Amino acid sequence: MDQVILGLSDLRVSRLAYGAMRISRTWNPADLTPEFINQGVDSLRAAYDAGYTFFDHADIYGRGECERIHGILFERHPEYRGKAVIATKCGIRFGGDPLPESPHRYDFSKEHILWSAEQSLKRLQLDSIDLYQLHRPDILMDPDDICEAFVQLRESGKVKWFGVSNFLTIFVNALQSRLPFPLIVNQVEIHLGRLDCFVDGTLDQCLENRMTPLSWSPLAGGWLGEGREVPEKHPRRETMHAMIQTLDAIAARLGTVRSVVALAWLMKHPAGIIPIVGSTRLDAIRQSTQADALELDREDWYRLYIAARGAKLP
Repeated sequence: MDQVILGLSDLRVSRLAYGAMRISRTWNPADLTPEFINQGVDSLRAAYDAGYTFFDHADIYGRGECERIHGILFERHPEYRGKAVIATKCGIRFGGDPLPESPHRYDFSKEHILWSAEQSLKRLQLDSIDLYQLHRPDILMDPDDICEAFVQLRESGKVKWFGVSNFLTIFVNALQSRLPFPLIVNQVEIHLGRLDCFVDGTLDQCLENRMTPLSWSPLAGGWLGEGREVPEKHPRRETMHAMIQTLDAIAARLGTVRSVVALAWLMKHPAGIIPIVGSTRLDAIRQSTQADALELDREDWYRLYIAARGAKLP
């Protein structure tokens, strides 16, 4: 795959990222089996071998087990170490942590950020995290407190660059105003079933600040993939079904498949959207890389956008 630079950093990555949220096959560590670990390692190997040089993690994925499986990969196959940019996220705390009555919440306190980074480094078996992101906005976030944590992590060499995830533009501005270095990514939900970022200023801010937008769930949780249907309870099911028909028609004309066109559609945007491919199927991991070589023209891009809107442009 072609390589691009993340934001204003020196990190060079593939135009598609591999998302490791599902590699543990379970969110309950007690259910993690040796077979699941082996399958997770196989998924990671398939992504490395297919040309992905950007891997997306979070401390909560599999309650830490997804990061640990990546560390196991490095133990078993040290030839993969240092071959890719490793990103992870912090800030979400599940209910029951640390006390049984503790609520599900977000925590961007300096203490939690520093502690979380240490735990991720141990699980991933790394000396430094390439990209560290705040996962979901903490309404109680103090930009000065976060800045202290980020500066400490950077000066200690434990983190190279920082970004955010699911942040509105106002939250990005508030945090960036305190930092002596740029935030390089904002990871948000963008796909043909969710167009908000095209009109709410998120992608415009990325263009203005030269941040790279990362697209989580670029295939809408899988229903933009081959042989899948729009969920029955989707609030715009008829519109999305019509959009998929347009998607399939374009894919057939271009000699490819629906999922590849959906990924290429995102990658057409001038902000340089990087879709995060989250499948654990080895064939899907490989097939998705075809989007890197597919350049949609403006007419096909707008055909899909209008179909996804369910209305003509003004």
